Amino acid sequence: MTWRGWTSLIAGIWFIIASFIPMGGTGNLVNDLVVGIIVAIVGFLMIPEHAAWQGWTIGLIGGIWMIIAAFIPLITGGYMANLVNDLIVGIIILVIALFERPKRARIA
Repeated sequence: MTWRGWTSLIAGIWFIIASFIPMGGTGNLVNDLVVGIIVAIVGFLMIPEHAAWQGWTIGLIGGIWMIIAAFIPLITGGYMANLVNDLIVGIIILVIALFERPKRARIA
């Protein structure tokens, strides 16, 4: 069991829960819900220690998207809480993705 998989799964579940907190508009609900479902699924697939799943690319894209989306007023609804939530969890997802990426094999 990897901490990266569990952390991604928890971040995805948090986005799903946060999408239904009554703050912001439909854009925030849809954005957090879609990204939350994708990140939770990828996190679940990354939990086994020797999983062949390369979910780091989806984590990288999802993390970057959430950081960008945090600054789009139509998505956050102009609420500072949505901005901070999307920004912090987006950074966490991005860092996890960078830890998960495969290391290149060295040629001797």
